[in-house]
Amino acid sequence: MNQTLSWSHGLRIALVLALLGVAAFPIYWMLVTSLTSSPDLFAAKPHLLPDFAQWSVYGHAFSTTAVGTWLKNSAIVAFGTAALSIVLAIFPAYVLSRYRLPAVAILGVALFVTQMLPEAMLVVPLYAIFGELGLLNSLTGLILANTAFTVPVITLILKGAVDGVPIDIEEAACIDGCTRLGIVLTVVLPLVAPSLAAAAVIAFFHGWNEYVFAQTLISDQGLQTASVGLAGFVGELSTPMHTVMAIGLMYTLPAVVFYLFVQRYVVSGMTAGSVKG
Repeated sequence: MNQTLSWSHGLRIALVLALLGVAAFPIYWMLVTSLTSSPDLFAAKPHLLPDFAQWSVYGHAFSTTAVGTWLKNSAIVAFGTAALSIVLAIFPAYVLSRYRLPAVAILGVALFVTQMLPEAMLVVPLYAIFGELGLLNSLTGLILANTAFTVPVITLILKGAVDGVPIDIEEAACIDGCTRLGIVLTVVLPLVAPSLAAAAVIAFFHGWNEYVFAQTLISDQGLQTASVGLAGFVGELSTPMHTVMAIGLMYTLPAVVFYLFVQRYVVSGMTAGSVKG
């Protein structure tokens, strides 16, 4: 019996390690490619280990490109999108969870339908509207455009979390004289904190990775995000692969570190509301 359990435990560890290897391999290959010289990149036998003698490619990429500015702009857009999305989504989520009215049901369906609209279809109307409002070439405008796409999905996530909050707690707070706004801010929000963290992470990654709006709404090179700057290296005649991979790794690692830091909140937040209290 113990031998059977040992085999099962070992098999599960092997499976987890295999999945971790598959997930981490693209990052490892970016490192290997960035640290491979240009002639060796197209050799018949690929290099499987990084050549740390080529480490200067990172310093060269950082000194000859605006990757620092790109990363700063991406961070501003990502954190701004996450913060604004949470602020705008929490109250619609509460209304969808607690009120059973026809207008509320229509709002829920409308939020769901917005997820079917591709970004490319809305670029031209948004460009015209932002031009009238003076939001072109502005990180604020880019944050607003990204927020418009993240609020619906975050609202639906938070609705599921609010569904899991027992109504008795709110009724007790109401008897104690707490207003509806106070109930949302002081009673509901602390109880759905893991889901708030999960929703913030989703909005952060959307703002960090978004390309279509960033490419269309921003023409000032000083305001470009990393996704647009990285795509600019792809040329018709040649593409400096080791430089692209070096900048790509610098672009990827902050997001990976951020996710590892908050991943336990994401898991608990995604499962919150699946079982009502």
